[in-house]
Amino acid sequence: MDILSGLMQGFQVALTPANLLFCVVGVVLGTVVGVLPGLGPPATIAMLLPLTFKLDPTGAMIMLAGIYYGAKYGGSTTSILLNVPGESSSVVTCIDGYQMARKGRAGPALGMAAIASFIAGTFGVVALMLVAPALAKVSLAFSAPEYFALMVLGLTLVVLLAGESLTKALLAMLVGLWIASMGTDLFTATSRYTFGQMELLGGIDFTIVAIGIFAIGEVLANMEPTQPAEMLPVPKGLRNLMPTWDDMKRCRFAFVNGSVIGFLIGLLPGAGATIASFMSYGIEKAVSKRPEEFGHGAIEGVAAPEGANNAETGGALVPLLTLGIPGSGTTAILLAALVLWGFKPGPLFIQDSPQLFWGLVASMYIGNVLLLILNLPLVAVFAQLLKMPGYAMYPLILGVSIVGVYTVSASMFHLWLLAGFGLLGYAMRKLEFPTAPLVLGLVLGDQMEKALRQSLMMSQGDLSILLRPIPSVLLGAAALLLVVPLFKKFNAVRVQVIDRES
Repeated sequence: MDILSGLMQGFQVALTPANLLFCVVGVVLGTVVGVLPGLGPPATIAMLLPLTFKLDPTGAMIMLAGIYYGAKYGGSTTSILLNVPGESSSVVTCIDGYQMARKGRAGPALGMAAIASFIAGTFGVVALMLVAPALAKVSLAFSAPEYFALMVLGLTLVVLLAGESLTKALLAMLVGLWIASMGTDLFTATSRYTFGQMELLGGIDFTIVAIGIFAIGEVLANMEPTQPAEMLPVPKGLRNLMPTWDDMKRCRFAFVNGSVIGFLIGLLPGAGATIASFMSYGIEKAVSKRPEEFGHGAIEGVAAPEGANNAETGGALVPLLTLGIPGSGTTAILLAALVLWGFKPGPLFIQDSPQLFWGLVASMYIGNVLLLILNLPLVAVFAQLLKMPGYAMYPLILGVSIVGVYTVSASMFHLWLLAGFGLLGYAMRKLEFPTAPLVLGLVLGDQMEKALRQSLMMSQGDLSILLRPIPSVLLGAAALLLVVPLFKKFNAVRVQVIDRES
């Protein structure tokens, strides 16, 4: 009954004219962001974050979340028409979606992507509504040692799943932790890593790092000349976008597969929609009666990954809101936004901020309906955005980024920092360093340090406090996750040596 009353309260919040407008703006912007290759929700949310400081937090969060899950819908358009994923999580959609388009079935592919996204996205919201309050009650038993161990485990999962190189991911995370430690120590009031700059005494604002790494870094990377992709014709008319009854029948299990796999993967910090879509596609191919059609235009190969992609959003918001643990760069920015607005995501978040939590959940129901309505008839309009030249789009992104940072701080020093982090983001992309561990290290570093030092104050400096049942299990799992890949690499080297000797 508490969940139903909370949901009713949420719809009262979400259906106010202002919040409904924020929801519409968010999902439309998200769709546009998903359609435009290379921009991405992290960059867009980071750019808009300074503009939300004067807004009502509930409305602002509804808009930013709309961009997050709206981009998942739009990413399929470029995958199907251009064979270019608008988002990394839409890579799998290219495999069968583009082949369907080449066979003249771009309409059913686009329609199925929208329908699968709606079904799985709605499932993700329902599961979020049911799972989050229960998880929050369980996590009420957490204190400082448990929080420290949980954050260590969260960072470990992100490091393992954020990139191919464990070394690069670890280095990126350590850079994020180092940036988080800059400024004035709250416990001793001494300055750390300020290099004599008065502007650094308060630390480095998260928005500067996020906008620099994501927005400026993306612009610099995408300004390099590339071979333009050939766009296949966009079907006109709603009838030409609708899958046949046989298509829907073939995809009935793909809807279930994508919804469940996407949500469960979303619960794991660091796993992300990309892993969810790949896993869902693999499972769908493995259980299919027609596995030979996959890779050649199987419509289930569009429905399963697109569903997993969208269901992951609901799962990713569960640890973010109930534990304060973000699982990706985008959710890390959403966490920073909540903290900047004065909220504290964690076990008491639903109890202390029911209006924001239930308003967000209800808005996601509304947003998924809006996205279904928008994506079917307006797909041809959104596809025209692909023709926007870089010389028009990139200066706009740079302008919004610079104005956003300067509006918050009114400091030229911070603009130089923005430029520096933009170059860092570009360098990380060129050297194939994952950005998610850096951002999460930055967001969690300060909280993790506080939790550790509070734990040591509770025990008067005795580290055995971290050996309590819950922290020891979490820290043991983190250590195991780090050690297992090292054993695999050692075994691979050992096998190579044996082969050479034989």
